[in-house]
Amino acid sequence: MQYILIEYPKCSTCQKAVKFLKENNITFTDRHIVENTPTVEELAKWIPLSEKEIQKWFNTSGLKYKAMNLKEKLPTMKDREKLELLASDGMLIRRPILITDTKVLVGFKQNEWEGCIK
Repeated sequence: MQYILIEYPKCSTCQKAVKFLKENNITFTDRHIVENTPTVEELAKWIPLSEKEIQKWFNTSGLKYKAMNLKEKLPTMKDREKLELLASDGMLIRRPILITDTKVLVGFKQNEWEGCIK
């Protein structure tokens, strides 16, 4: 199985995810979420595989999310607008993201990741 980890190296949660993958001898391709932000097409493919609503893909604790007042704006936006917004700036996307052949995990929850890699 191939794994792609999309992360922001300065993010402590991302660092925990990297450590977890390495400790479990999981080989993965590392992708910087800001330097190589997911495209609208990638997000449109991955979001259904995550089994999470688009809103759950937003980094709600991020400064940009708060500065843009997205808590108020997202409920009235169309899904396509949300996808385009996410693809416009990697800092708006919840991270890390682990992409497998059949599933996409958003955010690092060790028990969830353990169930996916075994």
